[in-house]
Amino acid sequence: MTRFAAFRATIVAAAALALSACGINSVPRDEEAAKAKWADVEAAFQERANLIPNLEQIVLSSAEQERATLNDVISARAAATRPEIKLDGADLNDPAKMAQYQQAQNTLGGALSRLLVSVERYPELKSQENFGRFMTQIEGQENRIRVAIRDYNEAVRKYNTTIRTFPDTIGANIIHGAKPMVPYEAVSEGAEVAPKLDMRASGAPAAPAAGANDNTATEAPAAVAN
Repeated sequence: MTRFAAFRATIVAAAALALSACGINSVPRDEEAAKAKWADVEAAFQERANLIPNLEQIVLSSAEQERATLNDVISARAAATRPEIKLDGADLNDPAKMAQYQQAQNTLGGALSRLLVSVERYPELKSQENFGRFMTQIEGQENRIRVAIRDYNEAVRKYNTTIRTFPDTIGANIIHGAKPMVPYEAVSEGAEVAPKLDMRASGAPAAPAAGANDNTATEAPAAVAN
């Protein structure tokens, strides 16, 4: 009887070890995959930030009346690229830090969208080859950002599912002390949508006269295509 009991205990222990072994390998694997996808998200946002100095030169040379809106973009870019905003792998479990990062990026995206919609009104700017090239670059970059976020969220979903699913949850909780990662979500509705301009209009109105900026600021958001 004692020998049977010992054999049974061995079998139970071996079974428990086999079950938890799944989590030993799958949990860190999925965690590292999610971290790698987050690095792609940060790289995509950084590439967008790197494009803005080119926009600054284009706008300053052709639409001086939009300097205030341009300053909003420059300020938002500075805020979004501060070292304390950057998230590393250890921060991906912290909803507050993720929310701070998202807010900074959405602020930059919103300021950039307002500027692009505003300067698109001016024929002398639309005719510039540099502006057309920038528009192609920024629209392509916004698409890359959306793809990177989608891939990151899928990796987070897979990791979060792994640490909650038997038998991987045994290794996740007992051995790794795993915590769910935070997906990337828009802070405000529509903030994840890339800015789009209607470049097909053949006759944009002339630049507004001095003192007309208030009307431009209120009308610009209506030109954004959802």
